[in-house]
Amino acid sequence: MVDPRHAWMRSGSSLGQGNPPSARYDAPMTPAINLLKREKIAHSVRSYVHDAHAGSYGGEAVEKLGLDPAQVFKTLLASTETHELLVAIVPVAGQLDLKALAEAAGCKKCEMAAADAAQRATGYLVGGISPLGQKKRLRSFLDASAQSLPAMHVSAGRRGLEVELAPADLLRLTAGHYAPIGKAR
Repeated sequence: MVDPRHAWMRSGSSLGQGNPPSARYDAPMTPAINLLKREKIAHSVRSYVHDAHAGSYGGEAVEKLGLDPAQVFKTLLASTETHELLVAIVPVAGQLDLKALAEAAGCKKCEMAAADAAQRATGYLVGGISPLGQKKRLRSFLDASAQSLPAMHVSAGRRGLEVELAPADLLRLTAGHYAPIGKAR
């Protein structure tokens, strides 16, 4: 039986098909989940027990939740030559192309942001940085590979917590843009 508090998330959307939300979903909400609920965006949340020794946060989500790696995206922060922070959302199976991100952002070059700067700007811990509900509004770029996906998974703002939503909804909520910023490993 569907919990009536979560029934709206399933109506009219294929996102809610399949596994019901886990018990951890009723735990205190993250800013990312609060934003999705406030904006009434169709989504589903899945959780797993995070292993502190996992080599890759995104790879761990793929493995523990049995997800398609092409549909699971990691949220990375990069810094421009003027120290502007940018959000890059790329498939966990690949890596960020910093030159392509710089071109998409219209800057000379980018480098990965320091972990402490990323955590300060987003309000999330590394490994649980969500593109949604960040403390500061940063320019966001979603890899163009997401355009063909009906749904994608990103961090819900905590290690071991993933949210599934439509790529178009992610872009609308982040005021982001599609750009070919991912590359194969």
